Amino acid sequence: MKRQIEVFVAGCPLCSDAVAVVKEIACDDCDITVLNMQDGDTAEQARRYGIHAVPAVVVDGKLADCCSRGPINPETLKAADIGRPRS
Repeated sequence: MKRQIEVFVAGCPLCSDAVAVVKEIACDDCDITVLNMQDGDTAEQARRYGIHAVPAVVVDGKLADCCSRGPINPETLKAADIGRPRS
């Protein structure tokens, strides 16, 4: 049985680099699928995996640790002074 690898992308150069890396290290037992986030069905699938940023890689139905970023956190952004005028 082949290892199922899904790469979620949005058409940016960083996404292209991620696809290239996955393809470079994949073996003959890897089945790679590249999914574009511009497709509504793909975006819904990404949400189910807990993907909040791309590029992201899912291996056999599990989001890879390197891609486990949480959603944008408003509190963290406020701590970075977003929403406050410069003094």
